[in-house]
Amino acid sequence: MTDNTTRTQESNAGVETDGGVAASRQTADYLDTEINIFDPSTPFMRDHLRIVWTMFAAWAIFVFGPVTATFLATDFMTSTTVMGFPLHYFLIAIGGPSSALILSVWYARKRDEIDEKYGITQRVEEPDQRAETTGEEMTATDGGVDG
Repeated sequence: MTDNTTRTQESNAGVETDGGVAASRQTADYLDTEINIFDPSTPFMRDHLRIVWTMFAAWAIFVFGPVTATFLATDFMTSTTVMGFPLHYFLIAIGGPSSALILSVWYARKRDEIDEKYGITQRVEEPDQRAETTGEEMTATDGGVDG
């Protein structure tokens, strides 16, 4: 049985691989690797954590910014209207979910960029191709062998 949490990576010329080993093909198990968010051990982890910390800061601003502004400038936030709604309501009701969606798309794109930079692929082999390359019979979901 294969482990779906393992990603295959290929080394690129001039780019250090995630594991630091210059091999043509390497398997890294990210679930068993200890990650220190304050002192990442590999260039991949540093790049990824930079994105995570940036996203965290942006999220904190989008979530707590309107609430803090409403506390600090109550009269302005409640008397100003946008599309017929008070500004504080508009920022929290429309801005919050919209910013979450935008941050999610931005994170996915940045993560794809660093995956490409370090040669990490997320492709899944078809069951028939995997059986041909390993010479093993495929096991059915009920434990028997497909025939």
